[in-house]
Amino acid sequence: MTSTKHYSSHYINGQWVKANSSGTLPVHDSSTEEIMATVPAGTAHEAEAAVLAARAAFDGWAALPVETRAAYLDKVAAGLKARSDEMATAIAREVGMPLKMAKAIQVGGPAWHLGNFAKVARHFEWEKKVGNSLVVREAIGVVGCITPWNFPLSQITLKIAPAMVAGCTVVLKPSEIAPVNAMILAEIIHEAGIPAGVFNLVNGMGPVVGEVLATHPEVDMVSFTGSTRAGKRVSELASQSVKRIALELGGKSASVILDDANFEAAVKGTVAACMLNSGQTCSAHTRLLVPSSRYEEVKALAQAAIAKFSVGPSLDEASKLGPLVSAMQRDRVLDFIKTGIEEGADVIAGGAEPPAFATGYFVQPTILGIKPTDTLAQEEVFGPVLVVIKYLDEDEAVAIANSTIYGLGGAVWAGTDEAAMKVARRMRTGQVDINGGPFNAHAPFGGYKQSGNGRENGVYGFEEFLEFKSMQLKPVTV
Repeated sequence: MTSTKHYSSHYINGQWVKANSSGTLPVHDSSTEEIMATVPAGTAHEAEAAVLAARAAFDGWAALPVETRAAYLDKVAAGLKARSDEMATAIAREVGMPLKMAKAIQVGGPAWHLGNFAKVARHFEWEKKVGNSLVVREAIGVVGCITPWNFPLSQITLKIAPAMVAGCTVVLKPSEIAPVNAMILAEIIHEAGIPAGVFNLVNGMGPVVGEVLATHPEVDMVSFTGSTRAGKRVSELASQSVKRIALELGGKSASVILDDANFEAAVKGTVAACMLNSGQTCSAHTRLLVPSSRYEEVKALAQAAIAKFSVGPSLDEASKLGPLVSAMQRDRVLDFIKTGIEEGADVIAGGAEPPAFATGYFVQPTILGIKPTDTLAQEEVFGPVLVVIKYLDEDEAVAIANSTIYGLGGAVWAGTDEAAMKVARRMRTGQVDINGGPFNAHAPFGGYKQSGNGRENGVYGFEEFLEFKSMQLKPVTV
């Protein structure tokens, strides 16, 4: 039994402000089901106070030299690195990712993003002469950031870091399911001495705190990551005041194996890309498209690959696959698996019976052979579930890959990169891995169709938080 951390304040205008409501939100350890922390359930009044603090701080912050803002970001990155063990443990418990991976991915990535956005701002071309005009880039203003639970700190830093170094001020509403990491980050930001009102944090539920950020007239932009359903709601609300909206939503990404590919590497790589974070990844490669004639071969390779993913508690060093984030998420995923089996799926590995742990929100890593029209070929499961779909030729493979409402990630495996890229160019999706090409945090991340709009990462993510201004100059006459 571990002690429960009780947070009682929000971070508004540079200080911890005691919550004005007695309501709290429990945070569960995904491996033990214990309540590891509670955070205050923020009110609309507190959300508005944070927005007004951000508005009051905006002019002064935006007027600071870029180097000053970048130096603050570097201090936050250093503070995060100094508390990386504490942060990794919190996220491993909240989300369920095994601790070693959580430290490298869930904490190492955000620390890198903070430093990288400081570099991006320092080297950015803020002004450019175009004919008789001077085109300048300026901060968009106050940004409402609404973030998810699956990569909680990463998604926070991908929003607040480029926004703040661009000159914006922010109000963060982290996921109520995994908010502890955000509270630790707020402590780090406070210790870094960032001016009051530049960063604000209000915990709470989407329909309360999130809707204030989406509707408030003093919020100039909303950056949201989460489900497509919730993203549509945010978009609808924000449109009433014509805010800029950046949405990073769901996915149902296809990994296409062409007949001349290295099948062992392709299947192993796809299984790994699907199972990362127990499948709780929006860009996970959850559909494996294979030639009909090689289906049995793929089944055997997939069974061998999935067998190496040992399931266990997130703080257990032997675990390669942890629990899901909550009981609700576990039950949702199990229902999807049952639906797949009811629709006639070929159970290649796993199934709907949860692993035999006394506590924890565990699901067996599962692989199902299905048809492209089945439920699990169309809907985002967000769990450790890979579906295998057969195709007859390259054209059908592309058609299947493009047959969902989503377009976030994907992969193509072929005998040559050129052949893989030919197919990748036909896929309506934001990122495509070619023969196992690794993730590139400098490249734009975002989707087509109902996977959202806008991009994150590097200079592309930085520019999301900037406006254009053209100043027409009188031509010089001789």
